[in-house]
Amino acid sequence: MTKNLLSFIIVLISFQAFSQIKGHITDQNNAALPFVNIYIENTFTGTTSNDEGYYELNLNTPATYTIVFQFLGYKTVKKEIEIAKFPYTLNATLAEEQISLNEVVINTDENPADIIMRKAIASRQVNLEKINAFKANFYSRGLIRIKNVPEKFFGQELDDFMVGLDSTRSGILYLSETISEIEYLRPDKLKEKIIASKVSGDNNGFSFNTASDVDFNFYNNTIDLGNQIISPIADYAFNYYDYKLEGVFYDDKGNLINKIKVIPKRENDRIFSGSIYIVEHQWTVYALELAITGVQAQIPPAEVITIKQNFSYSDIDQLWVMISQGIEFSYSLFGFQGDGRYTAVYSNYDFSTEVTKKSFGKEILSFGDSANKKDSTYWNRFRPVPLTDEEIGDYLLKDSIQTVRESKPYLDSIDAKNNRFKIQNLLFGYSYRNSFEDWSIGYSSPLSDFQFNTVQGYNSKLNFYYRKNQDEYRRYLSANASLQYGISDDRLRGTASFIYKFNNIKSPFLMLSGGVETQQFNDAQPISPLINSVSSLFFENNFMKIYDKSFAQAGYTQEITNGFNIYSTLAYERRKSLFNTTDQVFFNDKNDVYSSNDPQNPNIYGIPAFETHQLLKFNLNTRFNFGQEYMSYPDSKINIPNSKYPTLYIGYEKGFAASEKQYNFDKFKARLTQSFNLGNKGNFKYNLKAGTFFNAEDIGLMDYYHPNGNQTHVGTSSNYLNVFNNLPYYALSTNSSYFEMHVEHDFKGLLLSRVPLLNKLNYNLVIGAHAFATENIKPYQEYSIGIDNIGFKKFRFLRVDYVRSYQHGYQGDAVIFGLKFLNIIE
Repeated sequence: MTKNLLSFIIVLISFQAFSQIKGHITDQNNAALPFVNIYIENTFTGTTSNDEGYYELNLNTPATYTIVFQFLGYKTVKKEIEIAKFPYTLNATLAEEQISLNEVVINTDENPADIIMRKAIASRQVNLEKINAFKANFYSRGLIRIKNVPEKFFGQELDDFMVGLDSTRSGILYLSETISEIEYLRPDKLKEKIIASKVSGDNNGFSFNTASDVDFNFYNNTIDLGNQIISPIADYAFNYYDYKLEGVFYDDKGNLINKIKVIPKRENDRIFSGSIYIVEHQWTVYALELAITGVQAQIPPAEVITIKQNFSYSDIDQLWVMISQGIEFSYSLFGFQGDGRYTAVYSNYDFSTEVTKKSFGKEILSFGDSANKKDSTYWNRFRPVPLTDEEIGDYLLKDSIQTVRESKPYLDSIDAKNNRFKIQNLLFGYSYRNSFEDWSIGYSSPLSDFQFNTVQGYNSKLNFYYRKNQDEYRRYLSANASLQYGISDDRLRGTASFIYKFNNIKSPFLMLSGGVETQQFNDAQPISPLINSVSSLFFENNFMKIYDKSFAQAGYTQEITNGFNIYSTLAYERRKSLFNTTDQVFFNDKNDVYSSNDPQNPNIYGIPAFETHQLLKFNLNTRFNFGQEYMSYPDSKINIPNSKYPTLYIGYEKGFAASEKQYNFDKFKARLTQSFNLGNKGNFKYNLKAGTFFNAEDIGLMDYYHPNGNQTHVGTSSNYLNVFNNLPYYALSTNSSYFEMHVEHDFKGLLLSRVPLLNKLNYNLVIGAHAFATENIKPYQEYSIGIDNIGFKKFRFLRVDYVRSYQHGYQGDAVIFGLKFLNIIE
């Protein structure tokens, strides 16, 4: 307690020592005003007040300054001060702005707000292009709170993960700050160098508060919040918004400011509600305060997200630019709830800088030397927004106990509690962890892989693992082993694998594996064991076809240069045909029987699908992420795919040294895929594949190319860009040249939001087209139309599609029920 009090006093002393201009901002009732903009007149040097109304403005030279205090809903205050020495205290009291309609001439023929917004929309592109390039300083602080934390979650005690909770089990979950230098070039180039980074409770941590994450420009037609949200001044905004003029006022420069209420036409469109302030005659944004619900944004954990932006005008540069931005949010999911905020301050803009295309490469974020090692003296000197008492307390608490929580005695005590073996671990799995040395070992629940197929009967898999992390997960060694036993075929099979990751920059992996396992003829696993189990036992449809594979394999993968990756494997394989060993079924249709385990001859029993053989198999695959950008963290690289460009895969596969010569083959393959948004029109995706075989007339079926089929009427993926949902699993398998196409467009509410009653449900319309062509077979096509985002409140894991298929004429139709949570379970 004494040590914490001493630390608190030191923080206060250093705060006093480095505050240049500091003060407290209140309203006329002496209530603190947060998020007030404070800046030097006619400059972009400024800051904002914290949640308690305190601010500090760092200046270096004693002089005469005019300090401006600007806050939405309050009259702007200017104070001219002469500073002889620092620190200098300057408090301010703001009076509420008198917003009225008295000065507005109402035209009964048209809503005055519509007139203003039409002019703002007409000027959108001009205002977007006014700023061509700049450099600036950027500060961001992120805070996430959690409330009423349960003591346990799925049987796991949470106290070890939650530090600093109060008596109501509430507190700060995450607190971090960054100080950065940014460069911008129109239309969308943004580069950031983080000078200082701080994470509460982690003196080696790197904050993820970046300028690109909060680069929300409402002059664009849409704002990216994971989904594209339509701006109130988008070209097509009148299709989504109604507007109401709430009043006008004059700013400190005499500009008439119109306060416009933004009203959604439909409650579930991807749009905002709130207020936007437009400058008369210039038709630029003066400020905005806009909110969107998690339902509207289709972000299930979110309750409400609110964005606040404030702009300032410089007579010198003759530009309105954003000087502060606040993002507030609340969340709730699986019983966890809380709120948070991200505060961003932009200052010291330089529009005269020579920023050109040559200034930008693919690196969009980097860290300065010792960015995460800045001490409290540095932060108290350069932090533009003072910490609140709550934030100071969180830093003091978590930083003071970090050493304790990283010590061997403490970690051993936590491990001793969590590593305690319980009788239920026999069925539900067990994990033993040494936190100080950062390794863990354990096994999975045998119930999690319990399944049925007609070859093995009821079978289960027991997985064992070991993992040793180094350099905070940048390097690690992972070892895994599994044992699978089938009751009906009375066979125990086992595999083992080893993976070593060398670093987190080019991410090279070395992989060794081997053993005996059952493998689907299509190694893309077109039907999951769970769905096959249900399909077999309840409907007598054993769609999964498997063979026995003994193998030893070595693999290596690495990013060669930015955006170019290689994946290679060399394997020895022994393949053996398997037969059905059981006819177990829950509901037996007398007119139906299980098919054989031969995909090509499902009605022929007792004859091997292929001859037992051995071969060596080599794979070399490459991936080109065109336009890929990246963020450089110390000893780490985080890649950012660029949706403007496709991703290209090129591969070569060779089977050689086979025990029977006909099983040797060569194969070349390529794939092109891309996903990009079309603003208010939704998301468009495509996946194109092509390949050809050489010397492959009599190869094994497992080496064919198999387009993924689906005969279960159940979909398990979030999209259908790699499957034909009305095609038998092995109907179009080929060992010759082929071409495959999948196209899907998700309208994201564009159409259904306009249909009465349906627009209340927040569904998305999805259409798709799929085609496959190979030699000597008529081309196959599928067309689909579906509804996605089906569910209840936050839980929307369902999708329903109607599919029609054609091959030299109409073939059939099907309804597919998409259970997107199944791919999470499996």
